[in-house]
Amino acid sequence: MRPSRHNGLVISGPGPRLMHDDEVPIDEALVRALLREQFPDWAGLDVRRVSSSGTDHAMFRLGERLAVRLPRIHWAVATLEREHRWLPVLAPDLPALAPVPLALGQPGCGFPWVWTVCRWVEGSNPIVGELADPLGLAADLGEFVAAFHRASTSDAPPTVWNRPLHEEHHRVRETLPMIGDRLDADAVQHAWDVARAAVPCRRRTWIHGDLAPGNLLVRDGRLHGVIDFSAMGLGDPASDLRVGWNLLPPAARAALRGRLAVDDDTWARGRGWVLLQALAQLPYYSTRNPVLAANAWHVLEQIVNEVHSGAL
Repeated sequence: MRPSRHNGLVISGPGPRLMHDDEVPIDEALVRALLREQFPDWAGLDVRRVSSSGTDHAMFRLGERLAVRLPRIHWAVATLEREHRWLPVLAPDLPALAPVPLALGQPGCGFPWVWTVCRWVEGSNPIVGELADPLGLAADLGEFVAAFHRASTSDAPPTVWNRPLHEEHHRVRETLPMIGDRLDADAVQHAWDVARAAVPCRRRTWIHGDLAPGNLLVRDGRLHGVIDFSAMGLGDPASDLRVGWNLLPPAARAALRGRLAVDDDTWARGRGWVLLQALAQLPYYSTRNPVLAANAWHVLEQIVNEVHSGAL
């Protein structure tokens, strides 16, 4: 069956490649069975798989206004439960739409974990290098990040990015050699050293934790929705600056910084967070998820360019 595009994601018939060796098989038949068993009012709606660059959850379009989201693997269960608990609280105050969960499904039909039915958000994923309005998008992203960071932290859980940046040095040391001759590893090391030397985070805020092209939805070049809040929680606000390198061109990156009035230490940590994520993605997703791997290389290229230009 030929795939069609919705939300900038591909809705298709055949199942996608496995993202993890030990993930649970999930298909349309399973989703229909779970709906018949637990939410019969929705069981008659059309179910279509959404093939995206997401790594931990499988998503299916349910009719025209809903989606079903299921963990692919055991470590994604807790983050899905976190979304169900907190996204309805935070979403009303955000300047972009979010896939607010409407129901929490239980294990059943051979599927071992909880799953959610959520709101479907229309839009297309922005494409690196093809942004219609980079400066406008940077302004929108700045507003979204600022609003998220203003949210009340009362009883908030920690993000999955819970350790201080400088404590992640071992991950960079282990993965940096894989850059090989493709990029200037010394420049990447320098950017990491600058990030490690930055003043640590003084005040944790709510963060999205994974602002990447695949988790953003645009309309007419402007931010319309943000999805996949599975990394959300209390963390270093610099973590949400990674979108400056994984999506925005240099001028828009600078506009994002100006919009948020980010100081040198926070900006350096933001660069460090996206560098860390890129290096972590390469060994695991180079063949499992080529879209993520390509974006990781893009991030590292942007950082090398900054070093070579004397920007840090």
